[in-house]
Amino acid sequence: MPLSEHEQRLLEQIERALVDDDPKFASSVRTGDRRIKARRKLQLGALLVLVGMAVLVGGAVVPSVPLGVLGFLIAFGGLALAVLNYKSATGAVEAGPAGPAGGPAGRGRGKGKARRQPLKDRLEERFRRRYDQ
Repeated sequence: MPLSEHEQRLLEQIERALVDDDPKFASSVRTGDRRIKARRKLQLGALLVLVGMAVLVGGAVVPSVPLGVLGFLIAFGGLALAVLNYKSATGAVEAGPAGPAGGPAGRGRGKGKARRQPLKDRLEERFRRRYDQ
C-alpha cells in the first residue's frame, strides 16, 4: 500500500532531521541493502552446517569423540546463524498485533485462518485470565 502525501512529507522531514543530527549514521543506513548481509550470513550458516556434518561423520569414521563433538558444535552454530538471519535475508515481514487494540484475534475457532499470536503473548494472556478469575 503506497504512502499518502502527508505520510511521505513526514517521512522526508524525519530523513532530513536524521541527516542533520547524525550524517554519518544516515549515510551508513542509506547505503546498501540490509538483506545482502543477512543473505551472506545465511549462506555462511548453511556452509557451516555442511562442514560440521562432514567433521561429525569424520569423527565417526575415525573413532574420535572430540572430533565428533567439534563437528556437532560447528553444525549447530551454522544452523543457529542461518535461523537467526532467515527472516531478514528473505524479507519476511513480522506480524503485528493480531486484533484490534492488540487483543487476541477472533476467539472462535471457525473463523478461518487467523494469524496466531506469538507463544509468549498467548501464555501471558492465559496467565492474566487465570489471575483475574
